[in-house]
Amino acid sequence: MPAKADARPVTRALISVSDKTGLVELGRDLAARGVEILSTGGSAAALRAAGIEVRDVADVTGSPEMMDGRVKTLHPRIHGGLLALRDDPAHMDAMRMHDIPEIDLLVVNLYPFEATVARGADYAEAVENIDIGGPAMIRAAAKNHRFVAVITDAEDYDALRAELDAEGGTTEPFRRTLAQRAFARTAAYDAAVSGWMARAIDAPTPRRRTVSARFAQALRYGENPHQAAAFYTDGSDRPGVATARQLQGKALSYNNINDTDAAFELVSEFAGDAPACVIVKHANPCGVARADTLAEAYSRAFDCDRVSAFGGIVALNRPLDGPTAEAIAAIFTEVVIAPGADDAAQAVFARKKNLRLLTTDALADPRAAGEVWRQVSGGYLVQDRDAGRITRDELRIVTARAPSDTEIADLLFAWTVAKHVKSNAIVYARAGATVGVGAGQMSRVDSTRIAARKAEDMAAALGLDTPPTKGSVVASDAFFPFADGLMAAAEAGATAVIQPGGSVRDDEVIAAADAAGLAMVFTGMRHFRH
Repeated sequence: MPAKADARPVTRALISVSDKTGLVELGRDLAARGVEILSTGGSAAALRAAGIEVRDVADVTGSPEMMDGRVKTLHPRIHGGLLALRDDPAHMDAMRMHDIPEIDLLVVNLYPFEATVARGADYAEAVENIDIGGPAMIRAAAKNHRFVAVITDAEDYDALRAELDAEGGTTEPFRRTLAQRAFARTAAYDAAVSGWMARAIDAPTPRRRTVSARFAQALRYGENPHQAAAFYTDGSDRPGVATARQLQGKALSYNNINDTDAAFELVSEFAGDAPACVIVKHANPCGVARADTLAEAYSRAFDCDRVSAFGGIVALNRPLDGPTAEAIAAIFTEVVIAPGADDAAQAVFARKKNLRLLTTDALADPRAAGEVWRQVSGGYLVQDRDAGRITRDELRIVTARAPSDTEIADLLFAWTVAKHVKSNAIVYARAGATVGVGAGQMSRVDSTRIAARKAEDMAAALGLDTPPTKGSVVASDAFFPFADGLMAAAEAGATAVIQPGGSVRDDEVIAAADAAGLAMVFTGMRHFRH
């Protein structure tokens, strides 16, 4: 169809793509519309193999591809065709004088640099996969979007077809949208290259840092209804909420995504361990347990704080099964995330249409290197992911009484959970399950007392004669600055303590532990989480 008054016709397109997805279909469609196709290398070969007429870029430039394809489109007859202002007589005279053809549509995607690095390529191969001609053409076309349409992603092929069908050409609003996407793509590409190079040359604090992210979904709102929000992914393959498959339920909210990430990162600490369950509310674990079965692990985690578990997030370290699904479905739960879910479990959850079920196929590696970014007013804080772990052999016994084997197992369990609790963090545990969690308080003694009080409340709800903190162990994410927090834990019934140590009053705290008959170990490692 002829172009409408406000649309520019597409008479000539340059196609040069690394990712050939949808290439032949696009080429056929453009050819059927009478568009002349210019192309290079593998793109031209693929189009010709499909019977589509193609003109080589070398025919336009008068120069052959050279230097192993490094130089082929970097030429005035290509960039002039992309950059010329069609309403500037001087530009048009220059095009005629130098026999430069107008290019109305550029379809380019870039050398797969990110994929090359991800598969572990060496330095030389990574450098060879840095695209130069592609970004140069993309930026030229995007800058000249008043006249030229540029596509950098096969996902936009259908949108182009729809535009041509409806308008007979490309409208300026459409070209502006494509131009923004094009500049975002080259920016993300440059970010990937500069980030890789900083790591390759061991520059942990380069002068400038850039991160890129890809839109995943619009969110109804952010933490509160008056805040707009969206979810973007960073392109990594780390198992978790960003890469999970949602099998059922409503769309995830901002808070769902944040809390599900917290739950899954904690349950991943128990990869290869006994069946484990984590229940999270407002980014803090309110119950964590290991047991012989998932259903039992869920039950024990639930019994740590049944009130907070209502409307919470459940994460499992094994595929969800039917009995566990039945137990979870007994109360209102927002999200369940697990490596998988069997047919029985899915059938149970099918009765809960709004419950979100996510599967990941694998757990995240808590020891894997990575970075955490946090925005502050006027800047960003960047740090390594907290991959710290402590083994039994690394514990330093500092009290007269050494912990028993059972206490050591619970101390290490409580310490693992405390790493994922907001500071100041206190975790009571017994027999492989949390029995009290105190989080996010300004005073460590307050966290200690809140966790103990929660345990007392659960004892009353469960009809227990004594609070479950009796005979428990306690973990503190940072040192006890005074003996008062330690004594509060002893009063709650804790018999052993794990903490980093390092306070100027360590001797005073150790003496108090000895006087109370507590066993205490130092880790030498802190786990603040703000």
